[in-house]
Amino acid sequence: MTAPSSASPLTARLLVPGAVAFFTLGVLQAMYGAAFPLFEARYGVGAGEVGWVASAHFLGSASAPPLAGLALHRTSTAAVVMFSTLLLAVGVTGVALAPVWPAVVACALLAGLGVGGVSAALNAAYASIGTRPVNLVNAVFGVGSILSPLLVLALGRQSLAWPFLTVALLGLGTVLAVRAWGVPALRPPGETTAPERPGWILVLFGLLIASYVGLEVGSGAWLARHLESLHFASPSLILSGYWLGLTGGRVLTGLWGGRVSPPRLVLASAALVTLCAFAATLPALAPAAYILTGLGLGPIFGTTLTWLSGSLSARLVPVLLVTGSVGGILAPAGLGLLYARVGPGSVPLALGALGLALTTLVGLTARLTRRTS
Repeated sequence: MTAPSSASPLTARLLVPGAVAFFTLGVLQAMYGAAFPLFEARYGVGAGEVGWVASAHFLGSASAPPLAGLALHRTSTAAVVMFSTLLLAVGVTGVALAPVWPAVVACALLAGLGVGGVSAALNAAYASIGTRPVNLVNAVFGVGSILSPLLVLALGRQSLAWPFLTVALLGLGTVLAVRAWGVPALRPPGETTAPERPGWILVLFGLLIASYVGLEVGSGAWLARHLESLHFASPSLILSGYWLGLTGGRVLTGLWGGRVSPPRLVLASAALVTLCAFAATLPALAPAAYILTGLGLGPIFGTTLTWLSGSLSARLVPVLLVTGSVGGILAPAGLGLLYARVGPGSVPLALGALGLALTTLVGLTARLTRRTS
């Protein structure tokens, strides 16, 4: 099988629906944490309880991809996206207006199901048409995440409801964009030799994405704590630089990534991430190393989905999103244990070890899929 073409023309009709949808997802994803003080003030919950709203959202988003995968076998990508977006809009409206705390948590779960459905369907669709479009629409997710705390700061002063009602309006805008322009249909892989070990290939892709998400979430969760231990004045500024680097990496891949095959691009990116993680063990290099880690991570997610789509099928993308959620759960917790028991210096060493594992998995996956290219 061949990889999906990376030469799909980047027209507004192709990109706008996905960009609006991923911007909406990015805004909501980063909104809960920024709104914790507002939840505490309105519902009288403490620090131990307020986290449940984010956990419910994550549980919903992690549970939805298998359901979306099944739905993609029975209906169109556009139908899955619109239904999931409406779930998101209803859920966040409930978060905004719920009279009691348990209802807020339940509505966050519903919104999370919508997020997971939209993400699974659109990632599968854009991955099936090439490296460039899938990376560009995922880059817009990063833009939404960066702007979300500012939105909470600006609108949350008046009421907790306004930031979440804004997300509901963005969701309705997504539905309108999908209705007007549609979204890409899932393209089948190229008509060439089928892989000899599709099960093993899928397992390797799953482990690869789990390692990647573990690196992305783990770095974002713990790099600031590591820098604090080195007595840097503004670790939050480096954290922002990390997320900007990740978004920039996706933009650059969206513009020029089609010139490099997905396996080579992912391998080079994983190697860069590993090198930067180990470089962060040196205090003088740590700030720049973490920003470059974000830049190196940027191309991996979307490009790996394109690689999977060409080697097996884009309909398997939801499976990878589930394994990615496992990495996102385990890595931050594991890093926290190491930080507590070994010390701050264990953070970049553990990230470097995870980077080595990622690079090894990329190499093994490339070897098994080489004959299918």
